[in-house]
Amino acid sequence: MEITIHTSFLPHDDPDASLAFYRDVLGFEVRNDVGQGKMRWITVGPAGQPDTSILLAPPAVDPGITDDERRTIAEMMAKGTYGWILLATRDLDGTFEKVQAGDTEVVQEPTEQPYGVRDCAFRDPAGNLVRIQQLR
Repeated sequence: MEITIHTSFLPHDDPDASLAFYRDVLGFEVRNDVGQGKMRWITVGPAGQPDTSILLAPPAVDPGITDDERRTIAEMMAKGTYGWILLATRDLDGTFEKVQAGDTEVVQEPTEQPYGVRDCAFRDPAGNLVRIQQLR
């Protein structure tokens, strides 16, 4: 069996701010943008990797989610504890400088972790944690 990761989901609460972060700050391609207003589903991904995407989507739109669950999701997004993603680069310091220059909330500067990776972390406009790891 051969399975790949095709698309991962991250919530957004401001599609234009999320689009600007992933397109303009991280340099991802916009592959699809459907819907209108705050109800937009935006697919982005790294250039040259057409089979790997992130779907930026409005949170809690599933009709099976209760009002209490919607409130919980909104509270978790506000705290930055709902969504996160791990990315990688060969040039962590250069990437950190570029992302930091994009007026992005820095969570952690490039750090050598005790478990053997070097990484940094930011929050995207929706509060999602974006960790970027050094490829070795």
